Amino acid sequence: MTAGQETAVRGKPAEPPVSQPLQAAPTAVSAPIGPLFSPGDDGDADHHCTASVVHSPARDLVVTAAHCVYDGGFRTNLVFAPGYHDGVVPYGVWVPSRIVVDPRWADGRDEDHDVAFLRVRRPRGSGPAGQRVEDLTGAERIRFSPPGGLPTRTVGYSDDRETPVSCRNTTTAGPGQLRFDCAGFPNGTSGGPMLTAVDPDTGLGTVTGVIGGLDEGGDDETSYSSWFGPDIAALYRRATTDGA
Repeated sequence: MTAGQETAVRGKPAEPPVSQPLQAAPTAVSAPIGPLFSPGDDGDADHHCTASVVHSPARDLVVTAAHCVYDGGFRTNLVFAPGYHDGVVPYGVWVPSRIVVDPRWADGRDEDHDVAFLRVRRPRGSGPAGQRVEDLTGAERIRFSPPGGLPTRTVGYSDDRETPVSCRNTTTAGPGQLRFDCAGFPNGTSGGPMLTAVDPDTGLGTVTGVIGGLDEGGDDETSYSSWFGPDIAALYRRATTDGA
């Protein structure tokens, strides 16, 4: 499917490419997408960011914004709850076994590298040994070096809501950043995926960015993502290579 082209999938009409009004609104829960919590004295009692499962060989990979997990050091007690809504965790909770961020973010908070990949596992005693998150939730695909102008659906959990919001628009690519104009993505939506080619039957799509980057996500009217170019592709390869 080319940029700007909309089709029906298996008899269902495609969503309009642009939300009217151009404002994030409540949306259905999607199994691979959920909030990040950081309970305890070192973090927020409630969820503070959003993340999503993306396909990987080990079927255990989550993507979010680097500022959600690293701020002068790695945030501890992180918990990911895919498909979360209203206090319900239908696919259980998952904790990082490994967090990968670019040194340019860790050393200098470079806005062009505000992306993190998390390898996740079940907490001990909370589920079958060796269970993989992707086997339960499915996964978004991931695309590197995306052009601007793609019809995109952006999803996030604001920190004052128990269900997600989403908005549809096209993106604009600029130096180091992907721009998405739509109001209504406040605190908590950072790390939420920017999805293209969303299947209306499954709700699964292709991640081309995550809310973050410029000004750690943007402002009241516009969201940004660090551009998923060669550096982010290399970060993905590093995250999916055992022992790297």
